[in-house]
Amino acid sequence: MDLSNAHKAHPWHGISLGDKVPEEVRAFIEIVPTDTVKYEVDKESGYLSLDRPQKFSNIVPSLYGFLPRTYCGPKMAELTNKALVRFDIEGDGDPLDVCVLTEKDVTHGDIIVNARPIGGLRLLDHNQADDKIIAVLKNDAVYGAITDIEQVPSGIIRRLIHYFSTYKDIPGEHTNRMKFISIYNADVARDIIMRSIEDYSNLIKEL
Repeated sequence: MDLSNAHKAHPWHGISLGDKVPEEVRAFIEIVPTDTVKYEVDKESGYLSLDRPQKFSNIVPSLYGFLPRTYCGPKMAELTNKALVRFDIEGDGDPLDVCVLTEKDVTHGDIIVNARPIGGLRLLDHNQADDKIIAVLKNDAVYGAITDIEQVPSGIIRRLIHYFSTYKDIPGEHTNRMKFISIYNADVARDIIMRSIEDYSNLIKEL
């Protein structure tokens, strides 16, 4: 019996982004719209862990996860600093987040999907760059032909902005932890992906 592939690959470090990056990517999905709690990959073990139950009735409006072998560091945060004419914003130190639009009812996370980046949301989390790449599921019957975020219905974009602007809020507090800055197109999204790959490469060299 060949056991050479018996061990589960770490979702962050052990899964390839694919051979068509940044036009197409492989994304690891952590949570889906039916989840009422937030799951997040444990960075040490690679298994999904329960991050927190949602405090409000927020439901993630798309598949949500991250791009393997990416890292939100100085190269990725550079674009946020330029956009805001600042110099103090850093990356959030996590893999690059991704939302994948699909008409299919995907019932659970801990899966890999092939997707095409079409744009993104620029957000700040306590003055750290926390971008969300927006992508569409490859060959999806409804979203699969979309190539840029301007082609997505505005209601879907508003739903994504509302979710990510509020999902970390704490009941009783009157300040928003997440700050929405802007929307960007597919060209910028591809640039950010390549920057996050470079940040990841530099991170691994330092370990």
